[in-house]
Amino acid sequence: MERRTFLTSVLGTAMVAGAAAKEGEQVTSEASPEFYVWRRYVLRNGTQLRRLADFLQHAAIPALNRLGHRPIGAFEVVAGVPSPTVFLLTPCSTLDSLATLDAKLEADAEYTRAGAAYIDAPATDAPYVRQEVSLLAAFAKMPRIQVPAATAAKGPRLFELRTYENPSEKAQRAKMRMFAEMGEIEIFRRVGLMPVFFSRTIVGPQMPNITYMLVHENTAEREKSWRAFSTDPEWRKLAATPGYSDPDLVSNITTVLLRPSAYSQI
Repeated sequence: MERRTFLTSVLGTAMVAGAAAKEGEQVTSEASPEFYVWRRYVLRNGTQLRRLADFLQHAAIPALNRLGHRPIGAFEVVAGVPSPTVFLLTPCSTLDSLATLDAKLEADAEYTRAGAAYIDAPATDAPYVRQEVSLLAAFAKMPRIQVPAATAAKGPRLFELRTYENPSEKAQRAKMRMFAEMGEIEIFRRVGLMPVFFSRTIVGPQMPNITYMLVHENTAEREKSWRAFSTDPEWRKLAATPGYSDPDLVSNITTVLLRPSAYSQI
């Protein structure tokens, strides 16, 4: 029986690009940075949102956890892209683990049983319109997802996904240094902009780009933290460093605001 695969054929390019994923930042002696599959499900109004949520909550996420992929983030749109849309963040320790993931899922009897309605859905009643997938490589400075403290208690979380498109690979490397080596991530934390992950896109659209996620309690706290950042003396000094201004390193910024799905582990 032909089944919907959980991954796309991005790995051929990724195996080559992954070798350079740490370029532009100093690698620490800690565990190797992981990779992230960032998946966007484009949906129609109607039953697709409920059906996808059932598949992710009861089939996909438990199966991914059994294979050692955790924590899994599931998010719905607040602002920035059309709704209904669902995003899924899956960490992978190595590209090899990603390459074998589809086969391992298909061999998981519990996954195929729990996900049957999604897996076997006919073309005339598909559970989504389209998927869009990017493969990200974590910064060595932040090699793992940092789960917000509020997640355990299901407290309020507003996630902010930001994508910085860079005008060139050289500019991307410089912006990575700015974040990871020149203190920008530390400034973020100090003013209340709490990171979940920082990454470089190695397969996906609008490359080269840097993609990262922040978490806030709510929109008021988000605005407060960004105001503090924009007036921070250390940030102003860093931004004035020759060759490191936004026009030098960033050609476009995209922001998407997200809320965690009820079954998200982030």
